Order: sequence, then structure tokens, then C-alpha cells
Amino acid sequence: MIKHYIFFTRNTLPQPRADLVQVANCANAAANLGYSTVLTYLGQDARLRPIDWLQPFSPQLPDPALKQFYNLHDQLKVAALPIPKLCSHLRTKLTHPSTIVSKYYVPLHLRPVTQIVHTRDWNFVKAAISCRIPAIYEHHHHEDKQFEPEIVHHPLFQIAVTVADPVRESMIQHGMPPEKIVKLHNGFNRSFLVRHSAAAEQWRQQLLVNNYSYMAVYSGGLNPFKGVNLLIEVAKSLPHVLFVFAGGNQTQVAAYRQLAAEHQASNVKFLGYLLHDQLASLLQAADLLVHPHLSGEEATFTSPLKFFDYMASGTPIVATEIPPLMEFKNAGVVAGWCEPDQPLQLADCIRRVLQTHPRKSEGYANSIQFVQRFSWENRIATVLSYVEDSLKPAPIT
Repeated sequence: MIKHYIFFTRNTLPQPRADLVQVANCANAAANLGYSTVLTYLGQDARLRPIDWLQPFSPQLPDPALKQFYNLHDQLKVAALPIPKLCSHLRTKLTHPSTIVSKYYVPLHLRPVTQIVHTRDWNFVKAAISCRIPAIYEHHHHEDKQFEPEIVHHPLFQIAVTVADPVRESMIQHGMPPEKIVKLHNGFNRSFLVRHSAAAEQWRQQLLVNNYSYMAVYSGGLNPFKGVNLLIEVAKSLPHVLFVFAGGNQTQVAAYRQLAAEHQASNVKFLGYLLHDQLASLLQAADLLVHPHLSGEEATFTSPLKFFDYMASGTPIVATEIPPLMEFKNAGVVAGWCEPDQPLQLADCIRRVLQTHPRKSEGYANSIQFVQRFSWENRIATVLSYVEDSLKPAPIT
């Protein structure tokens, strides 16, 4: 019997969150590499039917909506673990979804069919180790919690993966053995390498109205620390440039539209969350892509998904000089750099790049070639290289 490579998130899917995009793409990449992979998550509308409890783990192909939302490929299977609504509402210790997953699903239903687990959920890691299932743990943010010695020193605890050196140091201070931590950047979905010339031209015809000369695109979460407010301020000084924002939920989009109106930034447009195929063509349609991240604690540990998507599009990039991006400064894949938190510098940098790096419908080849080493498939292959051979998932033949 083939055992599965299980990716788990204690969330319902789909949702437009960067951490869930990361989990879905990691699972998708493992499946693309030939492993029997199941993306496992909590069910959205579970009902108390006997079959839900007797056979709760039923891997199947993702439905079209989920597949399109995360741009999943044909090899990946998914499994939604049913959590009764009553348990979700009560939220006692015994009825908490984490307890149900750890005390019921893992030992009774996942253990017999699982070769290794890969998750950002520490409780799930502990449940796996207690059931003698090898585990890979992803930890991307600072958290003030101590890692249990009996878990991190267990031979089945294979590796902890983080995306930034400051987080790695914090993990060590909280009990994680240094030899069990590896720093790896996030990746990008290879579909972003596909050229969408016709769709990109449609974006330009649709958006570049009112005599705008250029289009600058920001993709990602709508948060002040990501530089969204800063970019609205910059937009006012560049009235000939249309600034397009892709990302955020409905509440965030509404709030930022109101903020732009209050600042009289009429050359700002918020599109909300876009599916990957739409986003890929929008990035290729832009004259430049902006990565305006501010300084501060968040800038020390971010490994922004959009940065690699940007490179895959081949569109010129303007980025602020935050620590996680400095290793790319000499690679020649960013057209313009400036200090964070400086609207005048950012505006000048945008003006300069628009003149020095004219848009190419085919994209800039150096950026497209450079980014391919950061595919999700390469990332998963690197992660598995730290797993003992006897514990690795077996590729499907």
C-alpha cells in the first residue's frame, strides 16, 4: 500500500491568504514531483453523518473552484476533514478542531496511510510524532513559544523550515536544535512563466484610460507594513501613472478605496483578490511592478510570494531595500532599489525605471531565467533532501 505525503492546515480552503497559498503550492509541487500527496484541511460545512466519522479521510481530486483558486495541477489530491459546526462554535478544549484532529483523526485515520507530514501547525506535528509519523515543520514568523524537547529531539522530527535568519535565531532561542533548521525562500508556481500576451493586452486596454501613460502594479496583502499606504502617497506625485493593486479581502479593498478617495489619489485602482491566471497576465501587462515594503519587524522575516511571481513575469521591478531581499541586489533582477519608508525616493525610482526599462511584451529574459531556481518543486526537493532516506515518501511508479 502506498502511503501519502500529507500536507495539513488547520483552516478551511480556499481563502485568499498568503500562508494558505504557500501550503497549497507546496503540496501541489510535491505531487508534481511524483509523490502521492494529499492536501488535508478542515471541512467548510461538515454535517454529523455517520460516514463523516467512519471514513473521514477520503482523498479525491480537488473540485474545479479549489483547483482554479490555487492553480493546482492534476496530480494533487485533497481531503477535507469534517468538523461539526457545533464543535466550531463551542470552542471548548475537547471540542476544539485541533483536539479533534490530534486526538481522533491523526491516530485513527491518518496514521495507517501516512508516510510523512508537512505542516505549519505545531499541534499537528506533536500529534504526528506521538503516533510515530515522521514530520516536517514550517515556521515563518516570530512566536513566543517554547518547543518541547521531547518533540524536537525525537528522531522522527526531521526538519524545521523557515524563510528568514532572524526567525531561525528566534527558534534556536526557544529550543529548536540548530542542526534541525533550514532556511529556504518561498517559491513560485511555474504557471507564472507562461506568457499571456493577449490577456495582458486586454488588461492594458481596460485599465490604461484617461490618458495614463504607464501602469504600475502592486500584488499582495493590503497592509500598511507592506507599503500600501506609502504607495498611495506616491501615486499622488505621479499622476501620469496608474497604480493598480491586486489582493486583499473585500473589507480591506473597501477601506483602501475610501482612503485613496480621502487623499484624492484618483490614479489608484483596487481590483481585489485575483485568481492566479488573472494575476499572471496582469503582472505581464504592467510597465513596472512595485515592492514597497516598509522597514520594521515584519521586514526582517518576510519572504514575499509576490517577489518571485514578479520575477517570473519578466516585468521590471522597483523594490525597497529590506533585509530578506538584499541577497538579490547583485543579481540584476530588480530594475530599481530605494530605501524603505521614503516616498520621495520611491517616486524618483519609479520615474527612473520607467525611462530606463521600457516594457517588453516578452518580458526581460534575465529575470525569467533567474527565478526558475525558486520554483516550489525545487523547494520541496531541497526540503526532502534533509529527510532520512528510510522515511522519505516513495514516488509513484
